[in-house]
Amino acid sequence: MNYEEIMMQLILHGGNARGAAYEALNEAEEYNFEEAEKLLEEANEEFLKGHQYQTELIQSDDEEAPNFFMIHAQDHVMTAQAELQLVKRMITQLKMTQKLEQRIEKLEQ
Repeated sequence: MNYEEIMMQLILHGGNARGAAYEALNEAEEYNFEEAEKLLEEANEEFLKGHQYQTELIQSDDEEAPNFFMIHAQDHVMTAQAELQLVKRMITQLKMTQKLEQRIEKLEQ
């Protein structure tokens, strides 16, 4: 795989990971935690695919100097990683919110 193809894979999988993470958050906001967990797993798998290409890039013998395209592609993967971690924490908070709402509802009855 050439340099540009690796960059495109980084962008593709980083974007897919971010998209699935936000879909998971959308489901969690509706308290659909089972679906949210499936989407988080999908996001994680996409991130790992991107990370594999990132590792391939780092280990490559290609002497090409970093350029805007490479920085942009790397940014997609790293942003996906950061956002995935944040979304996981937000979903944990939403689970706690749901439990508290259920407890309040019981107390009100």
